[in-house]
Amino acid sequence: MAEVHVIGQIVGASGFPQRRLFCKWGLHAGGAWKLLSGLGSGQTQVDDPQADDVAYWCHPLDVHFATKGLQGWPKLHLQVWHQDGLGRSEVLGYGFCHVPATPGCHALACVTWRPRGTWRERLCQRLVGGGPQLRNPEAVAAGAADRFPRLRTEAAGTVHLQLGVLLRHFGRYGVEC
Repeated sequence: MAEVHVIGQIVGASGFPQRRLFCKWGLHAGGAWKLLSGLGSGQTQVDDPQADDVAYWCHPLDVHFATKGLQGWPKLHLQVWHQDGLGRSEVLGYGFCHVPATPGCHALACVTWRPRGTWRERLCQRLVGGGPQLRNPEAVAAGAADRFPRLRTEAAGTVHLQLGVLLRHFGRYGVEC
């Protein structure tokens, strides 16, 4: 079987209006893919930047996949959350990016978005906190955009990643790397 090894880190996030950010992440791959080692999901620590609007997490990623086909190439789905002074958490953005299909070191910027909500929901968000959330956030990475035909969104911020990709035995299956 062909193998993909991804080593890197979720560096941090920028462009979000709040501080005290953390990130929940997960890897999604098709049915022909098998996770051999590493964690398929996780969460970073909370960072409260003092000088600028960039939250640094430097959260490590180290996963090893085996596959029988190229369909369902792994995707990394991300959720950026804000934790307030009382320990309450609210989601600030959703995003996903494909793991690069070429070997080497890659710097990625994953743009995130959030549901806009109605004017009443936006007013409540300003006064009380919280806001609209997706019932099934994994559907974002699963390519289920047709499930959200009337969903209005707005830009949220950017998550920065550094990923190193190693490919093994793809030549045996007729794929040039």
